[in-house]
Amino acid sequence: MTKPDRPALPAVTVLDQPIAMRDGAVLRADVHRPAGDGRHRTLLVRGPYGEGVFRSVPVGAYLRAGMAVVLQHCRGRGTSDGEFTPWADEGRDGADTVDWITAQEWSNGEVVAAGTSYLAGCALQLASERPDALKAVAASMTPHDFYDGLNYHGGAFALGSAFFWAALQGLLGATHDLAGGVDARPRLAALMGVLSDPGAALRTLPLRDAPAVADAFPFWRDWVDHPERDAYWTDLAETLRHDRIAVPVLHVAGWFDVFLRGTLENHRRIPGGRLIIGPWTHLSQTAGAGELHFGYAASAQAAQVEAAQIAFLRGDARGPAVRYFTMGANVWREGASWPPPGATSTRFYLHSGGSLSEDEPAPGAAPSRFPHDPDDPVPTHGGNLLLSDPVNVGPRDQRAVEARPDVLVFTTPVLDRDVEVTGPVRAVLHAATSAPGADWTAKLVDVHPDGRATNVLDGIVRSGGGALRHEIDLAATSQTFRAGHRIRVQVASSDFPRFDRHPSMVRAEQTVFHDAGRPSWIELPVMP
Repeated sequence: MTKPDRPALPAVTVLDQPIAMRDGAVLRADVHRPAGDGRHRTLLVRGPYGEGVFRSVPVGAYLRAGMAVVLQHCRGRGTSDGEFTPWADEGRDGADTVDWITAQEWSNGEVVAAGTSYLAGCALQLASERPDALKAVAASMTPHDFYDGLNYHGGAFALGSAFFWAALQGLLGATHDLAGGVDARPRLAALMGVLSDPGAALRTLPLRDAPAVADAFPFWRDWVDHPERDAYWTDLAETLRHDRIAVPVLHVAGWFDVFLRGTLENHRRIPGGRLIIGPWTHLSQTAGAGELHFGYAASAQAAQVEAAQIAFLRGDARGPAVRYFTMGANVWREGASWPPPGATSTRFYLHSGGSLSEDEPAPGAAPSRFPHDPDDPVPTHGGNLLLSDPVNVGPRDQRAVEARPDVLVFTTPVLDRDVEVTGPVRAVLHAATSAPGADWTAKLVDVHPDGRATNVLDGIVRSGGGALRHEIDLAATSQTFRAGHRIRVQVASSDFPRFDRHPSMVRAEQTVFHDAGRPSWIELPVMP
């Protein structure tokens, strides 16, 4: 049976609408609204990536829901005037834009904001300005802090994502300058050359001098020059004050998104919100990620995430406060809170000989040792990534990485029952290095009956040479390790180029202890 044709929706579109900010800068936006004399709640989306990214906003769906849509270029990007400074101006500029919207004859005085990644950050920064007209926010896959979880993780510089995002912003800045009559062709050529073969640039020492990127995007040097959480980062943090956000927020997260921890922290810090977590990467919300397929119900389309966001922004939200996808079992679950209650925090201890179990280690158990060579770091292979290679993301077979001499592997016996792990995960290593300092990485892995070893989540911490206890935040997951599978933990001292190499840059012998006095473990929230 065929459905009758849907009648065309009468709408009015104004391209490059100028909107003046409080400092005189003129930003521009595309404005879409239902035709006629009605007044409408308005969706505001602000972004630094140009018109191309705005094509993914479901403008038609919002118009059919009776809303107007304003898609605005951040200052210094797209057709907007001014100079782009990451994160610094977004809250104030967003608030000024809300004032402009509510002064229009087609506005009913109510505004909502939405976006993914940087665009979601803009929406949350706007919310922290607390304009009276703002009623709700839908924020997908965005950091909670501009130091921790964005540019640095556990003290290690997030080299890969920072480098490629800086290169992209360099390209966008050069394009913006070209449109304004500035000859930016040499900058464009240099950036394209580096991006076509980034290997040497990623290994540049010192990192602040990374070719092309450092000159095309000056904030790169700021990031590298501030490895500690100092005034540079705390000043920037004032633009995203969770304690000032008073409107409801719908958060969307991905188990393999680079900002998984950030989205979960945003949800934790802003009360009264809703949360959806799927088995997705930063750039894809289909039913598959990396080398695994989770069933067609796993996609954002099947889960009707877009419809949920529109209903939430209209004020018509229904259903549970939390929806999350459990991988392995490949089912959606619902709850009133995150993490769901009922999990038992269970320590799986690392043992001599590569075993992993709930048994506590024995006194005097021998440690495990492995070499670390900064000139031959452990390569990044899958995970919660935002790199230039769209294939190297999500769950991937780890066996080639595990065969390296600088990676320790600890594995349980074959499971005789399903083990569901849902909630936050952390690892604690008692370990020492012969170097002035070291990075310690931990990776949780699902070992299949056919031998495939697919990563679930991972983390890193950077420490000084005298430290013995190292706690690694692995964010969170919902993963069922099926009967017949095994649970595995990888331990290493590098993950490149996801993270930079330890600044000491010396070869070292690393020692991981697992005796009764110096146990090492991973703590998993095991559901009954």
